[in-house]
Amino acid sequence: MDNSKDFLLDLFFPKFCLGCQKEGTYLCDDCRALLDISEHNYCLCDTKPQRLPVGKQGKCQRCQNKTLSGLYFALSYKEKTLTRKLIYEFKYKPYLKDLAKTLASILIEHFVLSEKNTDEIWAPNGVPAILIPVPLDKSKLKIRGYNQSEELAEELSKVLHIPTLSDVLTKIKPTASQMELSKLEREMNLENVFLIKKPEKISGKNIFLVDDVYTTGSTMQECAKVLKENGAKSVWGICIAREG
Repeated sequence: MDNSKDFLLDLFFPKFCLGCQKEGTYLCDDCRALLDISEHNYCLCDTKPQRLPVGKQGKCQRCQNKTLSGLYFALSYKEKTLTRKLIYEFKYKPYLKDLAKTLASILIEHFVLSEKNTDEIWAPNGVPAILIPVPLDKSKLKIRGYNQSEELAEELSKVLHIPTLSDVLTKIKPTASQMELSKLEREMNLENVFLIKKPEKISGKNIFLVDDVYTTGSTMQECAKVLKENGAKSVWGICIAREG
């Protein structure tokens, strides 16, 4: 049934590569090869993040005070026009919801290249981690029709075989767009906007927060703070691209 549905969608609404306009996919193999998918992991420092040595995870000595335990990202947001276009059209008009599959595959490639696709990461001590998407407020969700972070988390869940919980972390009031704000303004903009429902679902668990872009980290830091205050053991970030 799903295959028939996909066939009909492709027949009446064909996909075109966002890089070269070749028909058949949102990202053809040639254009995908142009993306510099990271083989490394970096710390959480706001300026000049350090590449972490093999075997070391999360933070350097300068960013130990960060609430987030560490960050996984596949692409540099500023490096390629194609990267920005993929993310923009995933989030804004024409609202290409099914780009989530392509973007999730890029993240999976990063995990493989950086040798992080292991049980030690996804099921420490034999306990599966949990994917939690960064939530949208109701007004933005109504306009877009979907939460891009939730769509990405669901696609990652299919490959990583770890659950996604979309009903635990919620955004209880709208906020101004983070894009035009300073770092301090971003932090103030996010104060007291996230709420935990059903904290028993995250108590003692290793959480992976999923979002599209990591800029200053204010959103993920605030989410991580609320999750840890409600019993999460650790909170890591996963995003398609990092700015800076």
